[in-house]
Amino acid sequence: MAQQVRGVVAPGRGEPVRIETIIVPDPGPGEAVVRVQACGVCHTDLHYREGGINDEFPFLLGHEAAGVVESVGEGVTEVAPGDFVVLNWRAVCGQCRACLRGRPWYCFNTHNAAQKMTLEDGTELSPALGIGAFADKTLVAAGQCTKVDPAAKAEVAGLLGCGVMAGLGAAINTGNVGRGDSVAVIGCGGVGAAAVLGARLAGASKIIAIDLDERKLATASSLGATHTIHAEGADVVESVQELTGGFGADVVIDAVGRPETYKQAFYARDLAGTVVLVGVPTPEMRLELPLLDVFGRGGSLKSSWYGDCLPSRDFPMLIDLYLQGRLDLDAFVSETIALDGVEAAFEKMHHGDVLRSVVVF
Repeated sequence: MAQQVRGVVAPGRGEPVRIETIIVPDPGPGEAVVRVQACGVCHTDLHYREGGINDEFPFLLGHEAAGVVESVGEGVTEVAPGDFVVLNWRAVCGQCRACLRGRPWYCFNTHNAAQKMTLEDGTELSPALGIGAFADKTLVAAGQCTKVDPAAKAEVAGLLGCGVMAGLGAAINTGNVGRGDSVAVIGCGGVGAAAVLGARLAGASKIIAIDLDERKLATASSLGATHTIHAEGADVVESVQELTGGFGADVVIDAVGRPETYKQAFYARDLAGTVVLVGVPTPEMRLELPLLDVFGRGGSLKSSWYGDCLPSRDFPMLIDLYLQGRLDLDAFVSETIALDGVEAAFEKMHHGDVLRSVVVF
């Protein structure tokens, strides 16, 4: 039987969010209903509210979540009612050319639940990143549920569902940061701070955090940055080179995603070094680089999709590291809030006052 729950809806472009009654259908084949325990307020949710993703309003926001599986549909074997899970927005298909080549983290045919959640009047909702977890319960594809150790706090575990995984993965998976490497991270919000933590976890010897906000630089230092650069008025490229013997960093991660920061990343890396773009550009942005420099500097220019993660592999491992005290995920939770605090959390995000606000149910 369909259920009525509370959910945070973005009704139209730029309009304040509001709490509505949401109708969650019973799970169909390959689907699961999850009772949400916690969901982080991610910048992507704000992009949805502002119409920066698409215009398929109304949106059911929220995607960085953890909770307990309540029920599953026909054919679901990977999770069962009672399992504690982290939700992910890339349920792999197992059949596309990437999956069949043994690279499921690149899956080209990821999927979400086939059924739609609706408002009381039957208006279909577009769930953010196919999840819609600013709600007491949500309907997802079963493959979007990754079972992890229930000893982890939900408000921490859920952060792996998006921003923290994107940053950790940009360093560990995409950037292949290794022991003794030098790493520079441009932009130290939630994703960039996680990239700093990932570089530390991978054994980087020098980790340079770059931002315009002293508070974010202080957080980066607490997470493992060995050096910081306040970007206002500084030549970022020269500053990174000075800290790396005049050469540049082995890996530079652009967690901002603007042409000017990408150029800084490109020239702040060592010859044959790696640039990782994990910050998401907007459609109108254009990049111009001398092609001779692209050729002459060698190395790799990479984009990081969701930290190139495979949830079934990475989420349990990272939760285990957290429970062992080796991965400080608690540092990312700036505050816990109620469901009606999402709009205020967006405002705090605008001003850089929080790393993550987390809705706790």
